[in-house]
Amino acid sequence: MEDVRVRFGKALRIRRHRLGVSQEEFADMCGLDRTYVGGIERGERNVALVNIEKIAKALKLPLSELFRGV
Repeated sequence: MEDVRVRFGKALRIRRHRLGVSQEEFADMCGLDRTYVGGIERGERNVALVNIEKIAKALKLPLSELFRGV
């Protein structure tokens, strides 16, 4: 089974693509750095809960829904 960070990153990339926004646009929506978001999507970052909440808010999703694809 893939590492949870990789699975989360893939799920995030899919949802971001559905929004039709670039990594840079999405990072701005979250209040995060673009390189940080790229690292999340590649599964290189162990994302803090506060940042997961920012991501969920930018996607307009409850936390539970964000993790559904993970």
